[in-house]
Amino acid sequence: MAEALIAERLVETAQVGTGLSDMGGDSYAEGLGVLVRDFNRGIATDLYNERGISRTRDDIVHYLTNRLKITDYLRQRPELAARKIERPVFVMGVPRTGTTLLSNLLGADPARRSTLTWEVDDPVPPATSATLKTDPRALARLAQERAMLAANPDMGKYYRGSATYPNECVFFMAHDFKTLMLESKGILPEYKEFIFGCDMASAYAYHRKFLSVLGADAPGTWNLKMPSHALYLEALFAEYPDARVIWTHRDPYAAAASLCSLISLSHQAHMGRIDTAWLGENYPWQAREHAERIMDFRDKFGEDRIIDVHYADMLADPIGVMKRLYTKLGDAFTPEAEAGIAGWLADNPQDKFGRHEYKLAKYGVSLAQLEPMFEHYLARYDVAREG
Repeated sequence: MAEALIAERLVETAQVGTGLSDMGGDSYAEGLGVLVRDFNRGIATDLYNERGISRTRDDIVHYLTNRLKITDYLRQRPELAARKIERPVFVMGVPRTGTTLLSNLLGADPARRSTLTWEVDDPVPPATSATLKTDPRALARLAQERAMLAANPDMGKYYRGSATYPNECVFFMAHDFKTLMLESKGILPEYKEFIFGCDMASAYAYHRKFLSVLGADAPGTWNLKMPSHALYLEALFAEYPDARVIWTHRDPYAAAASLCSLISLSHQAHMGRIDTAWLGENYPWQAREHAERIMDFRDKFGEDRIIDVHYADMLADPIGVMKRLYTKLGDAFTPEAEAGIAGWLADNPQDKFGRHEYKLAKYGVSLAQLEPMFEHYLARYDVAREG
C-alpha cells in the first residue's frame, strides 16, 4: 500500500524547501486536514495510482510553498497590504458555460490586469507591467506549453488556456485549501461536503493578499475568473464590496456533460480510470448548485448586483457582446480594447484544436433525469438550447 499523506509533514517539506516558516496564519489547516484525510481513505483502498498520489502530494507542497512566499513578500513590502483593489471584475457561473472565453476576451483589453497562468504558478518575485509577458518564467512556461500541445494536441479541446492568458482564482485560493478544484482530484465526498459548506472568509482574505503581491509592480483593474465564485457570493462581496460580477449562461445540460468530461481527465490522471457513476451523480448536482446559489443571492440582494452574459451571444457576436458588457460595467470600450479582443479572437477560432465531444449518456445520465434539476433555472432565464 502506498504511504499516506501527512499534513504536518507536507507543511514541513514546504518550509524546508523555501527556508521560510511563517504561513501567514493557520486558516489553511482546516481544508488541508479535510483533504488529506479524505484522500488517504482512497489510498487505503487503492483508489489512486502512484502517479495520482505523487501528483497530489506535489500539488499540496506547491500550494504551501507559494503561500509561504506570498506571506514573506508581504512582510518585506508591508505597504502593499494598504493598497486599494478597486472595482475588480469577477467572471463566474455554472462551470463550462463560457467563463474562460469571457475572461480571455476581457484579458485582451490592455487596460485590464489579469492573473496570468505563469505568475499564478510562480508568483514571487512578482513581474512588472513591462515584463508580464516577457519574464523568463513566462517564456519558459510558453515553451513547455508548446511541447505539451505538440505531444498531445487534444488537450487544447478542453480548456483555452496559455501561460500568458488569464487563469482561475482556484489556483491561488488553493493556498488556503478552500477551493472546489481540489475536489476534482478523485472521489472525495468529505472534501466535497466541506467545500460546499465552509466559511470562505479566510480564502477571500488570502485572495486579496495574493492580488496585492501580483499587482505590486504591475497594477491595474483586475479581471478575475472562477466559476465557483458563484457558490460564495456573500463572502466575495464582503471582501470586495465594489466588485463587478458577471454570470455566464449556457444550456445547463450541455454544461453538465462538458463538466463531467473535463473532470474525467482528472480521474484518469489520479486513478488511472474514470468512475462514470461518480461523475454522473456528482457533477450535474454541482452545476445545479452553482445556478441555485446565484439565484438565491439575487433573491436576497437584488438582480442588479450581477451582470448577465450568454454564451450563445458570445459565439454569435463577440464584439457586440463586449461593447454591451462594457456599458454595463461602466467602462469605456476603447479602440485598444476592441483591437485586443479582435486579435485574440483571430488567434483563437472556435474549435482551434478540434471539437470537444461529450454526451450525458456516457455518465449514465439522461435528459429526463436532469430536467427537474434545472427547471427553476430555465424558467427564470431564456437560455439558448444546444440540441
